[in-house]
Amino acid sequence: MTTTLLIVAAIILLPILWAILTYNALVRRRTIVGEAWSGIDAQLKRRADLIPNVIETVRGYVAHERGTLDELTRLRIGAPPAAVAARASAEQEVSAALGRVLAVAEGYPDLKASANFQALQAALAELEDQIQLARRFYNGAVRDLNVTVGQFPSNLIARQGGFESAEFFTLENAGDRALPKVSFG
Repeated sequence: MTTTLLIVAAIILLPILWAILTYNALVRRRTIVGEAWSGIDAQLKRRADLIPNVIETVRGYVAHERGTLDELTRLRIGAPPAAVAARASAEQEVSAALGRVLAVAEGYPDLKASANFQALQAALAELEDQIQLARRFYNGAVRDLNVTVGQFPSNLIARQGGFESAEFFTLENAGDRALPKVSFG
């Protein structure tokens, strides 16, 4: 009689225990995604705070490139979108504009030699590395959440608990995908 009672209790309690553990795993993964997103956001804010210094430094040397500097200012001032894909697109525009400003600076030897400009370039390079690291951490957390939300049987708990897949944060640069031209002639 007691063996039968233990078997029945196990049959009832094990699925409940599994559901609790699965739900808690989903909560943990969603929290990690949120934490990872705040890491990206912090790095992007640091970059946005550095941009006015770049603009002012370049403006002193490059008076006739006003359009490029104004575009970067406009992109920096805009409120960042909340959606991941929209934020990635906006940040991609900022990166492209920043790249154009730095490319313009290449034509000005005095600017390139300026210690202030060199320090800003080094800070931007470090920030871009930090953004890339934060993006990789975030995308790894998103992958883990999405796998758990999509796999059977945890998807049953995810659906009941209102868990959804998260979006990856990608900063695409068309130049990164282009094949390099190699010439042996």
